[in-house]
Amino acid sequence: MTSLESFDCIYARACERKGGEAQLNALLPESLTSAEITQYQDSELLSAMSKQVFQSGFVWRVVENKWSAYEQAFFGFEPHKVLMLSPEQIQQRASDPKLIRHQKKTQAIVDNALMTLDIAKEHGSLAQYIANWPGEEITGLWQVLKKRGARLGGNTGPYFLRGIGKDTFLLTNDIQGYFKAHNLLDAGINSQTGLRQVQAIFNTWQQESGRSLAEISRILACSVGDNRL
Repeated sequence: MTSLESFDCIYARACERKGGEAQLNALLPESLTSAEITQYQDSELLSAMSKQVFQSGFVWRVVENKWSAYEQAFFGFEPHKVLMLSPEQIQQRASDPKLIRHQKKTQAIVDNALMTLDIAKEHGSLAQYIANWPGEEITGLWQVLKKRGARLGGNTGPYFLRGIGKDTFLLTNDIQGYFKAHNLLDAGINSQTGLRQVQAIFNTWQQESGRSLAEISRILACSVGDNRL
């Protein structure tokens, strides 16, 4: 492992690459407060989660255009109602031309409805659970989604969290390339050891800068590589 680059240096490089502070700041994502996240209904979170599952490895625009049909087919993503679907009804939806014909991703809607209800029983609501999760251990929440949910591993879980406004960094290709080029890890970036090390580095940059994890992540991506945001 090598010494950690200061966040001031990263920020300065990102500003230079993007044409100045104003241009860079216009690209930065916004995060919601914990109180704001608790206002989500669990049906809204299941919908957002399911959309992200379908968007993973697929054309996002196609998924977006079909999502109103999904809302209708899955009862507004009310978890209790989703779990009332029979195997035959699930199969019917997985082969419906108005939707996206993908058996495993369709089944993931049902599996994640069960996860949503289980967490709600334990913590009041999935929204409350997510809202209360500390940012300095955000990769732990990634692991929960991966372990307890369906098809939420890799970047799918983190992108879902970013999409609902939960403050998180992302491990995009640019960011992974940065960590590799600077030899900052002594384990695979997606291993438990690697994730702990990445989390510790982001925590250090957050303490230096006072910025959100989401902002730090975007600034780092803008400072290197192809800037795939």
